[in-house]
Amino acid sequence: MYLVTGAAGFIGYHVSKKLLERGETVVGIDNVNDYYDPALKEARLDLLAPFERFRFVKFDVADQSGMAALFAAEKPKRVIHLAAQAGVRYSLINPHAYISANVAGFTNILEGCRHNNVEHLVYASSSSVYGANTKQPFSEHHNIDHPVSLYAATKKANELMAHTYASLFGLPSTGLRFFTVYGPWGRPDMALFKFTRGILAGEAIPVFNEGKMVRDFTYIDDIVEGVVRVTDSTAAADPNWSGDDPDPARSYAPYRVFNIGNNQPVPLLECIAILEECLGAKAKMELLPMQPGDVPSTMADVTELERAVGFRPATPLRTGISRFVDWYRKYYQID
Repeated sequence: MYLVTGAAGFIGYHVSKKLLERGETVVGIDNVNDYYDPALKEARLDLLAPFERFRFVKFDVADQSGMAALFAAEKPKRVIHLAAQAGVRYSLINPHAYISANVAGFTNILEGCRHNNVEHLVYASSSSVYGANTKQPFSEHHNIDHPVSLYAATKKANELMAHTYASLFGLPSTGLRFFTVYGPWGRPDMALFKFTRGILAGEAIPVFNEGKMVRDFTYIDDIVEGVVRVTDSTAAADPNWSGDDPDPARSYAPYRVFNIGNNQPVPLLECIAILEECLGAKAKMELLPMQPGDVPSTMADVTELERAVGFRPATPLRTGISRFVDWYRKYYQID
């Protein structure tokens, strides 16, 4: 049985659906909070509900005693932890939400796995952990000691906490650093979603750093394929790891981290141009300075992912944006 946290979320919904379609039993949990429109989360859950092997529990991972009881009752074999307080900008105005969900909540996940013999914990990290790093493509072998947002700091904390449990208790764990995920059923707080809504409404869209941004946009189906393949491949210790020259990507403990990105970075203005084509409408752009906590460029080195599970994301941005626009028009009933 698989326990998927954040099952009502963007990635959690798609991962749950993929597992259910191949015949797995999934218990999904989510607190369905109002960080963005809960109706979208409920609509995702409505699509999972018909699967006989799916059961949803409305729950907050930050609830310590409740999570302990849930783990003891369900006894999951594998845990895919995708619940988190997301978003870089929001962490500047509501930091406590990130400590509660991303640090305290992750502690509850680790404890649940530790005490219930979970075979493999896979959890969402983020490309934001690379912070002030400028050497690209970003590699798991690079140091990540300079986060530029509290959100990034909590994701780095998750990786450190997972390593501690792998070392102390032999809990196999794999962290996945997602790069700018987009696609159908996406999050309304993400740029592509905001741009689409603004362009169709004839409103000016905010374009930060005056458009001088580059992102490694990664289509949701590629993310899901990577998540499921990694979950099926249990983390193991690296016998060649040495404390004399410690590699951040590996360990003497059953611990790993992987980038999941498209490895094809695209300038933001090019992304907007593709979106304009797909929508058949021109964007009005409000060019703004860089936001605090943001970075100008991201690009993923996915060599380690491909070597470990034989997969690398490859969906072209134009294909992915076209699919997103088709979904958006259908979901919001826009001709």
